[in-house]
Amino acid sequence: MADIARITAVIAPEVEAMGLELVRVALFGKSEVGDEEHTLQVMAERTDTGQLVIEDCVALSHRISDKIDALEEAGEVLIEEAYRLEVSSPGIDRPLTRPKDWAAWAGHEAKVNLTEPVDGNRKHIQGDIAAFDGETVTLDEKKSGRVSFPLAHVHSARLVLTDRLLAATRPLDASGADEILEEQED
Repeated sequence: MADIARITAVIAPEVEAMGLELVRVALFGKSEVGDEEHTLQVMAERTDTGQLVIEDCVALSHRISDKIDALEEAGEVLIEEAYRLEVSSPGIDRPLTRPKDWAAWAGHEAKVNLTEPVDGNRKHIQGDIAAFDGETVTLDEKKSGRVSFPLAHVHSARLVLTDRLLAATRPLDASGADEILEEQED
């Protein structure tokens, strides 16, 4: 089984060397039968825009591939199985993976899956992020009101695509989008 902490430790310096921030490293596609292709997913973003353009994805993908290949040539195999590398932006309905994500997106709706139940037996919660103090997340649920839980109990979380989220998201740089390139005939 691949050591995701080690993989992250290898990838993080490559991300930082490009002036980007690492959002998430995940390995998907683990199956008992072994007939499923694995995917190493790397999400990163520019600190100034919170986005990643295709040129960034390509450059980062090459850096990560080169680093993993060099380690394999030196005898360290990070992932035994065949895998596909996927480098992307976290997107608008981004995963909430870091403490700073909870603070930055306060007031927006999130879906959360917990490792430990809250309010008796609930492990799935959806509501607006009302507060985050560095250790505890508080959501305002439409049905049951305010719910708090430790950040350490979050298994996965992501923003919900809403009109409010769309309005708050910085647009991609569209400079030059209105220019028309015409090919000249010889």
